[in-house]
Amino acid sequence: MSSVFSKIRQAYHLLKEVDIDAIGKLAEKVDLPGAMKQLGKLDDAQLKGLMKMIGPHHHKELPPVDGDFYDLSLTLTEEERALQLKVRAFMETEVHPIVNEYWLKAEFPFELIPKLAALNICGVTYKGYGCPGMSHQMEGILAMEMSRIDSSIATFFGVQSGLAMGSIYLKGSEGQKQEWLPRMQQMQLIGAFGLTEPEVGSGAAGGLTTTARREGDKWVLNGQKKWIGNATFADVIVIWARDVADDNVKGFLVRKGTAGLATEKIRDKMALRIVQNALITLTDCWVEEADRLQEANSFKDTADVLRMTRAGVAWEAVGCARGAYESALKYTRERKQFGKPIASFQLIQNHLVEMLCNLTAMQTMVFRLSQLQDEGKLTDEHASLAKVFCSLRTRDVVSHAREVMGGNGILLEYDVARFVADAEAIYSYEGTKEINTLIVGRAITGFSAFV
Repeated sequence: MSSVFSKIRQAYHLLKEVDIDAIGKLAEKVDLPGAMKQLGKLDDAQLKGLMKMIGPHHHKELPPVDGDFYDLSLTLTEEERALQLKVRAFMETEVHPIVNEYWLKAEFPFELIPKLAALNICGVTYKGYGCPGMSHQMEGILAMEMSRIDSSIATFFGVQSGLAMGSIYLKGSEGQKQEWLPRMQQMQLIGAFGLTEPEVGSGAAGGLTTTARREGDKWVLNGQKKWIGNATFADVIVIWARDVADDNVKGFLVRKGTAGLATEKIRDKMALRIVQNALITLTDCWVEEADRLQEANSFKDTADVLRMTRAGVAWEAVGCARGAYESALKYTRERKQFGKPIASFQLIQNHLVEMLCNLTAMQTMVFRLSQLQDEGKLTDEHASLAKVFCSLRTRDVVSHAREVMGGNGILLEYDVARFVADAEAIYSYEGTKEINTLIVGRAITGFSAFV
């Protein structure tokens, strides 16, 4: 008898919780007696699975969006990690909100320069002159963090901190270093680096057409340079020219406003649109002997600068790929089709994992590259191999990112379209794939295939 009363009590409490109107509507669509009969046949595991399916859906906690799959950041010191996160925060809060607007207008956000200077990271590897004197690995990580949000800002910084300051740091006299580096480190003065010419890119080693002729204690420069980042507003441009007397390449510090120096902004670019590239024309441009880089006497000296900065470009490629991967991953977890996030689809996960494979391989390569650089063992072929591989794989990563985003992948608001475009510029500058391949090929075969 007690079991009967127990069942009556259960039925009573159940009826108090049940919405009779809802049952009536359900009975119009479903054979309730038949459904109840089938439910009675389910075992505990089946019932548990059914209740999980029809019960309230709780928010699923997803893993963080993070392209550092092998936790390479754990190899950093506390100080280095803090600086990495500081620069990341700057890029996410100061740069990301405005970057698409400036990219679309092909203008430079000059208001960022004092904020960037306040990070105190310019000339990060140099010792003295107000520079931080940190590792090349740290320099690479910062390049990656910038390019993860925008490759244009990373390129602007690379020209300033790497090519322009690096030319003076490596090849300038002590007086030149004292004059320029402290103010460039604080970004009070902006620099540019003029090597590439309208008809001379990969052949700069032996084919520069810009000439330098000495006249007493001055030099006369004539010729043109093309694709020179920062040149439209730079306070000093490092111009590399061929000395007509000995046919060697020499470097000159051409100050803003020098007579005979003209810069024209290159327009209608499809990549790195924020970078202000210029066509430079030098017409009987007179430069003091005191403004000639005193330790730059051949193209080998120019190559010393390029070797150092080419490693940084490989890091920039990694940052571009990482930004595209993380943007795509975030998008696929939020975008729903057929009632669920597209990140749950097999084909989408295949794209994401291929992207992550490339990204992780690139990151481990540049980490080792910077270790070699910090150990003083970096060679041309080391830097060239990283530039070849990373710029190639970046193209692949951004392509996958574009694909998983469908039509939205071509809209600036989702960022990936910008990464796709900028990857094309990274692929070409600081030495094309072909030239860097021949540098590596010469090292591994013992034969030079250069023309």
